[in-house]
Amino acid sequence: MAVMEEVEEMEQRDSGVAVSDPRGVLRQGRAFLDFFWDIAKPEQEVRLAATESLLRHLREGKKDDELKYTLKRLVEGLGATREAARPGFSLALAQVLQAFEEIPLCSILEQIKEKHDLEKVKKKLVRNAAFGNFFGVMSLFQSGRLVKDRKALLESIQLLQQLTNYQTHLRDLPRKTLIDITSEVPETVFEEVLFDILQSDLSSAFTSPENLHLLLVGMQKFPGVLKPKKLKKLFGSPTVVNKENISRLVELLKSAAKSEKEDKKLPSVAFDLLQVALKEGAFELFWNEVVENGLLKEKSGPVSYMCYRLLGSALPLLSMEQLQLVLKGKVMLHYGEHVVATQFPQGFKFAAEMEGYIDTFLSGCDDPERQLAVMMGFSTLTNQGKPVMLSASKVVRHLQAVTLKKYICWLKDMFLRPDLDCCLDFSSNRKKQNRDNADTAQQKTARLRRWIMHRLVNITESATKKEESLVMDIARFCFFHAFFVAKKKNSQIAEASVLPSEPLNERDHTETENYFFGLLQTLNTLPVLGDTAEAAALREKHVHGVTADGKLWIFLLVEYASKLLSSEHVKAVKPFTKEQKDIWERTLQSVKNLQKKENKSDSAKVGAFQQLLLSMAIHLFKNQSETVDVLSDLLNCTERAFSKEAKKKKKTDNSEPGWVEVMVEILLSLLAQPSLLLRRISKSVFVSICPNLTKRGLQLILDVFDPNQEENEESAVVVMEESNKKTKSAQDTDEEGSEDSSDEDSTDSEDEENEEVDDNFRSQLMKVLQAGNTLEGDKSDEELDDDAMMALDKNISALFAEQQKRIQAKKDEKDRMRKEKILRRDFKAKVLDLIDVFLVKQAENPLVFDIIEPLLQLIEQCMSSDSDKQEVDILQKTASIFKNSLCRNKQYCKKVASLQEDVHALVQRLVKKACKHNDSAVALYYFSASLYLLKVLKGNTSPTLPPPEPEEQSDRAKQACQLLNPGCLNVQQVAHIYREALTQFLSKRNSPLTFSMFHDLFKRFPIMCKPLVDTLVEFITAAARQHQQAMACLLLHRVLLLHELKFFITEEEWEELITRSISQVTECLKTLGKPIMKAEKEKVAKSLELLNFLLKTVTGQKLNVKLTEVEKVLLTLKQLEDIGNSPRLDSLYWNVMGWLNYTKPKKEKTASKPTQGAELLKKKRKGFLPETKKRKNRKKGTQENGVVPGGDGEAAAPEEQPLGTETPKQKKGLVPGGSKKHPNRGGKENGVVKGSGDLPTANEGDAVADKKKKKRKKKNRKRKGAADNEAEQAPAAKKSKGSVVQETQQKEGKAKKKRKEKQAPMQHE
Repeated sequence: MAVMEEVEEMEQRDSGVAVSDPRGVLRQGRAFLDFFWDIAKPEQEVRLAATESLLRHLREGKKDDELKYTLKRLVEGLGATREAARPGFSLALAQVLQAFEEIPLCSILEQIKEKHDLEKVKKKLVRNAAFGNFFGVMSLFQSGRLVKDRKALLESIQLLQQLTNYQTHLRDLPRKTLIDITSEVPETVFEEVLFDILQSDLSSAFTSPENLHLLLVGMQKFPGVLKPKKLKKLFGSPTVVNKENISRLVELLKSAAKSEKEDKKLPSVAFDLLQVALKEGAFELFWNEVVENGLLKEKSGPVSYMCYRLLGSALPLLSMEQLQLVLKGKVMLHYGEHVVATQFPQGFKFAAEMEGYIDTFLSGCDDPERQLAVMMGFSTLTNQGKPVMLSASKVVRHLQAVTLKKYICWLKDMFLRPDLDCCLDFSSNRKKQNRDNADTAQQKTARLRRWIMHRLVNITESATKKEESLVMDIARFCFFHAFFVAKKKNSQIAEASVLPSEPLNERDHTETENYFFGLLQTLNTLPVLGDTAEAAALREKHVHGVTADGKLWIFLLVEYASKLLSSEHVKAVKPFTKEQKDIWERTLQSVKNLQKKENKSDSAKVGAFQQLLLSMAIHLFKNQSETVDVLSDLLNCTERAFSKEAKKKKKTDNSEPGWVEVMVEILLSLLAQPSLLLRRISKSVFVSICPNLTKRGLQLILDVFDPNQEENEESAVVVMEESNKKTKSAQDTDEEGSEDSSDEDSTDSEDEENEEVDDNFRSQLMKVLQAGNTLEGDKSDEELDDDAMMALDKNISALFAEQQKRIQAKKDEKDRMRKEKILRRDFKAKVLDLIDVFLVKQAENPLVFDIIEPLLQLIEQCMSSDSDKQEVDILQKTASIFKNSLCRNKQYCKKVASLQEDVHALVQRLVKKACKHNDSAVALYYFSASLYLLKVLKGNTSPTLPPPEPEEQSDRAKQACQLLNPGCLNVQQVAHIYREALTQFLSKRNSPLTFSMFHDLFKRFPIMCKPLVDTLVEFITAAARQHQQAMACLLLHRVLLLHELKFFITEEEWEELITRSISQVTECLKTLGKPIMKAEKEKVAKSLELLNFLLKTVTGQKLNVKLTEVEKVLLTLKQLEDIGNSPRLDSLYWNVMGWLNYTKPKKEKTASKPTQGAELLKKKRKGFLPETKKRKNRKKGTQENGVVPGGDGEAAAPEEQPLGTETPKQKKGLVPGGSKKHPNRGGKENGVVKGSGDLPTANEGDAVADKKKKKRKKKNRKRKGAADNEAEQAPAAKKSKGSVVQETQQKEGKAKKKRKEKQAPMQHE
């Protein structure tokens, strides 16, 4: 309504465009007005949609009145108070002017000036008027017609110049808009129309950044107008960038940088000045004097960032000579110091923005030399030898092939012969202050080599335009300098053709080795390179880790390593022994044999074994002693796996492990390694051997989760070796998560042990002191000579030193045990991946049944152990594998016929464990596992049953056939198992089983309903506790609702089941007490719900069931007050009675007639207190209403009165809360007096609370005659003892008395 009033007032105002029939426009419909309301909304999408709809409406309607009205509304909206509405109206006006070119711009501009007159507007509305004029000019400019209309253009420029005086409101928006408009006009229009009016602004170009920006835009857009001669007339010099203007340009750029610091972008005036300097041939003067010697001296953040942005923006515009000047200048040095200083969390980081500038330059530059110059320039900006540029920067993906090749050659040359002189090196402030720890040239070289190696490895990941030869060149370079050293130059080996100027030390080799294995992981997952058809075909198959001709990258590296081992010009960093050379040769021969045997059927298996063999062969260079043993076992295992004899004859000797068991042991040992490459290869190999996995091999994996196996010495040795290898990986990552929980427990135990140690230490200390004769009473410390004192001090210090060693040894042991525990958990998490792979890839394998119980035991173990993060992660991972990979997997074993007895026994064990467990959450997992086994048994075809006939059947017949077919499921045996569980659930006091478990059983397997439904019917009355009877009713109700149940029972059985169910529910309702206890109400509710369904079924299906007994019982329930007091029970009760042709009696309106006091209180205005509520009359009011003053007791509330003692007003319905409109809201419900017996239930309390909330939310009436009504309310409140006033006073009396008692002591004090 308020919006409509604003529209009507707006229509009554005078405007520049006359609307012939404004009321007629508004009468056409509300849809037209909705456009303008939506245009003013803050959501941009709504505004754009409304603008499009308005234009479509105007084009289709072609009504002049609507167009005039639209222009008027849009012009008025330009100065709207809401900020979001102004741009919406401005855009809409621009679109309308663009669509209807017959509208003259000058008339619209005059209308804008008249509507938003800055001289006539009130002072409070100056801001809105200024924005109205500004957005008006913006709409004219955005329409695209302003440049064509010279008169409107001239007036708009004049208006913008006038708006520059309102900088408080508009800031620099008018100037920026003026510059934008100027940049769009043609040169002739600028010269003939705008030059004269802008001459004063151009003449004062060096007074403000905006005027300078206008001049620079004019010089670039209109060089024929703003010639050097004309510039000299304007401000005295033919050029902008010269020595005379240096100081003024510096100040203007500083001002521009500080004014736009919040935008975090390069000011337009700075970039335009850079372009003008390049055009005038004064770039060196500009960069040296304005930027480096002027702006950089201003130690201000915005100014420094503007210099960095100038550097990044200038890269595409500069020549090679200018690039060298910039990349070796002070700005680059200053930028490097900034990057090093902001590596910590605080401070604004510019490195990412600079990388964006470099990325933009490289993507748009076609000159390889300039690309190389920029990459080398940023790679030589170093901090103590380490380049500031990230070694993992992805800008190299834009390098051309020639540039990338040259850049890699330069990196390799810098690695071999580091040239620190060509680097723009600097030191951080901390390094400058600490001169003692200054890096030497050797340390700088090491930092530079480390960065170069990481840069080379990263190029193989990030560079897109790379060839196989380039990648192989990098891989060979890394491998050579990680494990080999050139004795002398050799042209046959490219890596040995150039000797390092400074030999690599042991640390350099170790770091290069780590980078190489990272590169090896990249090569293992690298897509096929090349543009050939073969490469494209392999990429479509998602083949990784091979070249275009199908060879493994790692195989090529092994061939290269073999070549280096046989060369006399190089030597290995760790030379091979004879045994290691033999194992190396055996590995190569085995790989060649595998390549010969490779075929389509075994290609995946052969490839996996090749990768594993080649990876272990490469690891022979890193860890020789351990790898030899693993390689030896792996070679034997490979030979047995691919031998023809192993395929033909079956294994007879069970004592000797098969090749699969050996392979599993090898994979488990590799999973404990810190190498990510080996872990991933182990997983891929395990996928290939899954079909051949035996029960013994699976047991080796499951033993990892057995807590009894952890105490085995062999496993402890493995973990110890693993812990020695992982010095930081496991400790640093996992210590943070588990240290808090474990340390708290360890501190308590340490304190207890220290107390025991203190006793032993105290006794030893006493012996030392007694040996020095210091405890004799007749002597003192002064009588001891110096030698005795020295001897005593020596003994005491030795004792304390020994005690300190013991304490430290215990701490070290505890720390070792904690780390070992962390590593064990980490290893379990890795082995869980193998279990997940097996369940997904081999879901139809019968070995899946052997995994169920170990997984459940692991879940149980994790839930009962520590709750630190690592343990929780294992629990979540195990639970996810159990639910998703096992229970919810659509694939399962289809060959269970020979395993029926074992599977049924497993079902029995799982259900018994679920019944015996204390934790309901763990019991749910066991019960779910038993349901999974039921799915497997039912889904298999029994060998004793004939196969289904392939005749065409209807969908319902197929469904019935599928439900009735038990498969391999022994229904009688399984029903006995679940009957015992159901009996426990409905009889045991604290059963871990839940309703959802059995509901899931009945819902997923309707075949189990018929055998178990009798148990449910029996326990409706046989259950010992009320809630168990309620659960029996609820479960029976859910079972009867299943339409699949009809397939398993006949019509006679169905009728008999309904009859027995009604009889049992009737007997259950007979046992209700008077009054109904709180625990019985849930049972009554579930019984009535079940009975409602049963009676509905009897009536709907016309079953022959006698209902005389249940009718009698239900009629007796009508007399129970508790059912009438509970809205839920009352509703359920009358729903049931409705099937017996009983209707709920209606209440008479006179029964709940409120008293006069209640009516007056209901009309009471908010904000006025009745007389009895006021502090001075409160005591008096309570006396008159039947409350003894000063006593603790209150008048008996209606809820607390026993039956038969109701007051006459209560019998008539005049109870607290009664009203005429809602007869059931008072003390009676369905004719039963409310409140007798127990306290209100939760449902009743919620209903009362809802009613009170609704009362509070009612709107207040107008406050006319408040004083008269207040005087009338007080006597009425005193007369009505049973009114609402009495109830409210009784409820609030105690609280107010307590407050009064609290205030009284404070007043006395």
